[in-house]
Amino acid sequence: MSVTKALDTLTVSSYLGDLKQLELFTQKILTKLDTTDVLKFLATFENKRTLNRKLSSINTFFHFCHIQSFTHEKIKIPMAKVPKNLPKYLSPQEIMCGLELIDKSTLMGLRDHALILFLYASGCRISEALSVQRSDILEGWLKIRFAKGEKERVVPLAPVATEALDAYLQKQDMASSYLWLNYRGEVLSRISAYKIVKKYLGVSPHVLRHSFASSLIIGGADLRVVQELLGHSSLETTQIYTHIQKQNLQDTMQSFHPLS
Repeated sequence: MSVTKALDTLTVSSYLGDLKQLELFTQKILTKLDTTDVLKFLATFENKRTLNRKLSSINTFFHFCHIQSFTHEKIKIPMAKVPKNLPKYLSPQEIMCGLELIDKSTLMGLRDHALILFLYASGCRISEALSVQRSDILEGWLKIRFAKGEKERVVPLAPVATEALDAYLQKQDMASSYLWLNYRGEVLSRISAYKIVKKYLGVSPHVLRHSFASSLIIGGADLRVVQELLGHSSLETTQIYTHIQKQNLQDTMQSFHPLS
């Protein structure tokens, strides 16, 4: 089964679960419900993200019912506004301090060092990073083949990351085409990768992705370039990083302007 089909199956399962929950709450046949019934059900959810997920299922169902003339009332309830969580990120100095804690005299130490630099230098999602094979890296460029939404992208790797990777691969002689392996020669799991990053930096691997984007934005990179490097399908997703640029400008003003 492809990733897309698997996700479609999960989506259908989620929709059916939401509709069953609505039916149990109202004790009515779904096609007999009105807007008030649905609003009473939604009022039981405090978390707005959960509410919106339920609402997506409900709106989709009633849209279909209305088109097929199964219902008289057209039920469509607007989504709740969810405050955006600003991304947490580390400064380059914080990352380098964490890297200093790694014992690079061992194979696993070289791997951990290379993995952290790789994540910070590429902006990869951890799932993408763990899918990378040796053949995906050529002359300082990384091909990300198993990206979210099955899209492919190519990103440059900083020399410091490729040097760390070379040092690791020179010692790693396990028979696998994948880069990131455990001591048994198996592909590193997401849980293991999480533990590695957490051990040295105190954050999740995804924070390194935020740190990658934040470093570029603070350095003056164009937002559309950052969007392409991150593999975001929409520029709106990338715009969560613009607050970092504003904060950096404010900090600079406060530090250096004579009136601050």
